[in-house]
Amino acid sequence: MTVYFIGAGPGAADLITLRGLRRLQSAPVCLYAGSLVPRELLDACPLGTRLVDTANLTLDEIVVELLTAHRAGLDVARLHSGDPSVFSAVAEQMRRLDELGVPYEVVPGVPAFAAAAAALGRELTVPGVGQTVILTRTSARATPMPEGEDLKTLGASGATIVLHLAVQRIDAVVEELLPSYGPDCPVAVVARASRPDEVILRSTLADIAGQVHAAGIRRTAVIVVGRVLSATQFPDSHLYSADRERPCDGS
Repeated sequence: MTVYFIGAGPGAADLITLRGLRRLQSAPVCLYAGSLVPRELLDACPLGTRLVDTANLTLDEIVVELLTAHRAGLDVARLHSGDPSVFSAVAEQMRRLDELGVPYEVVPGVPAFAAAAAALGRELTVPGVGQTVILTRTSARATPMPEGEDLKTLGASGATIVLHLAVQRIDAVVEELLPSYGPDCPVAVVARASRPDEVILRSTLADIAGQVHAAGIRRTAVIVVGRVLSATQFPDSHLYSADRERPCDGS
């Protein structure tokens, strides 16, 4: 028996990986993250699969479900939105399973920030403009941020910042980033990326908070801050340069 932690992707059902879908299609038990996981994915489960919405469960209750399936010899598809590697609360589940001797496997998924970049039609690493992306969040109504990971400190680098779980604090985000990025720095907010009701806001640090409030966006959104969002004058990547030395086989 194995628990498969599966990245369900950012919202669109067809953005799950083939491996994730195959695990889902064969699992007799599926624990999923409430409204964050599209219903179409649950429809892919075999007939008779035990479906458990974890939205209102505690960690202990989730672990009981996993342990019960383990003792019954049943594989579990544990669906998480986005990708399990960031802001998924998978680490504490894996720690518990390690303690209990329950085997598991992580199946990557499409992260929300990648779906947001796709919706914006932008690369987040642009030659000569920005080659570093910081994925972070804020601490309101969540676990406090570690020392040195506040926005003022992170923003001092000038790198592109992608904020998850922070749109409710858009005013504070703007206030903390303004000193490092300036009021004219491009900002985008993508809510419900890849879904039919996706919303995209493009503005600057000076104006984005007002747009967010006017649009009523309060959850399931990614904030992107950085000059890469409006970059047009930049050098071509060395990857495809005619001056780049290439192997004889053309690879």
